[in-house]
Amino acid sequence: MSEQSEELRREKVRVIPIGQIDDFPEHPFLVKDDENMEQLIRSIELNGVLNPLIARKKEGERFELISGHRRKHACEKLGVEQIPVIVRDLSRDEAIIEMVDSNLQREHILPSEKARAFKMKMDAMRRQGKRTDLTSSPLGTKLRTDEIVAQEAGESRNQVQRYVRLNELTPELLEFVDEGKIGMRPAVELSYLQEEEMRDLVDYIDTEGTFPSHAQTIRMRELSREGRLDTDTINEIMGEAKGNQKVRIKIPLERIQRYFPDGTTEKQMEDMIVKALAMYRQRQREDRDAR
Repeated sequence: MSEQSEELRREKVRVIPIGQIDDFPEHPFLVKDDENMEQLIRSIELNGVLNPLIARKKEGERFELISGHRRKHACEKLGVEQIPVIVRDLSRDEAIIEMVDSNLQREHILPSEKARAFKMKMDAMRRQGKRTDLTSSPLGTKLRTDEIVAQEAGESRNQVQRYVRLNELTPELLEFVDEGKIGMRPAVELSYLQEEEMRDLVDYIDTEGTFPSHAQTIRMRELSREGRLDTDTINEIMGEAKGNQKVRIKIPLERIQRYFPDGTTEKQMEDMIVKALAMYRQRQREDRDAR
């Protein structure tokens, strides 16, 4: 049994109606109805809630959930009316820090979740003045807030700073980061653009289906700082072929559709065009050999 599990076991567990427990405000970690949730639901249905949730007392008879949002959601899906909860006496900022720390133990965490969580924790620690009461050595060297967060999360300070910068992105760009279509370093560069510039870039991506390289995002950030980044400049930068980008030829569908029978799919058209080009190339070779 882990040290944390042993500590939970020693704390008093209360059984509380699920309707009296509110989710944590602006909870940065998503609760998804995915395959993992289905497994959790089956586990709770079979074994009950093995690990109690953690909450803090609010006014009246209500409680604020700190840890256990997925378990609470699974219980709601099952129609469970009461759940085991450990109630702790925590301030708002103490609750934020514990909420972030407990949820960072998850196996799969999106960049957007870490971005919001790290910022919430750092803001809470600064309000507490926590950076002034911790030291990194016997000599008493003060640690920065982001260094403390990084150490506790098992990340580098620079990486924590990168995650926090992601909060400056528009929701569309942040979603591209979550989907792995834009890398961390390009995303950080884009976070320094003006909101309108980001939206122009999203429009280009939606139209053309291509994403910026790190080098392209560096150029955009520099031009934005100089006040010289506009729609035309973004289109010009994005229109340049990246080093690892294959050249794509676009032919308007109306130009070639008349050469195919009705009902031919675009994939079938592509296959037939490639086959026709192969035959054309073979004919050219035969003509050269005959000369």
